[in-house]
Amino acid sequence: MNTIVEANNIHKSYGKLEVLKGVDVKIAAGEIVSIVGASGAGKSTLLHILGTLDRADSGTLHINQTAIQTMNEKKLAQFRNTTLGFVFQFHHLLPEFTALENIAIPAMLNNKSQKEAYARARELLNFLQLEQRENHKPNELSGGEQQRVAVARALVNQPKVVFADEPSGNLDSANAQALHQLFFKLREELGQTFVIVTHNEELATMADRCLQMKDGKII
Repeated sequence: MNTIVEANNIHKSYGKLEVLKGVDVKIAAGEIVSIVGASGAGKSTLLHILGTLDRADSGTLHINQTAIQTMNEKKLAQFRNTTLGFVFQFHHLLPEFTALENIAIPAMLNNKSQKEAYARARELLNFLQLEQRENHKPNELSGGEQQRVAVARALVNQPKVVFADEPSGNLDSANAQALHQLFFKLREELGQTFVIVTHNEELATMADRCLQMKDGKII
């Protein structure tokens, strides 16, 4: 088993509120892991720490054998852009850019030429059956299409891990189901690893493993 994410004894507090109380997580390459639990259990905090968007107060985190806690902010930002992908409940697409441009931006931030970035973005648009929508801006796309563009953007730099926080929380049930099936297709065809925080029971049970959080710990 090739471990891609390994977190040991992760603690996190905000002021006097202890949100994570010594969490251990191991995720293998190509695995789809869901994280579930009541609101306030610490799911999103854990996801943000595993995804390097926030730092733990103590504990260790290795992603792709790289020690995250030793990196400065600049190195960490670079690592995040090249190694990780993110999908959120609210897709955070930039309204003034087309679907193609939104997908290509992280690749260009990763020093790819516009030509290379657009070629990769078009590959993903085709893969996600959105090739007809490449010149549409977010307000011209349906909710399901916007979320697929956000998934393509997460994949553009061929990340080792995609972190998803309530990815289907804003979608109707048909679009939610299509998104869930897409994650499994991406794993099957690209070997993609996913860590998904969700309240959607169907998605949680489809995952290879479901981690349940309660009061800042995995139970």
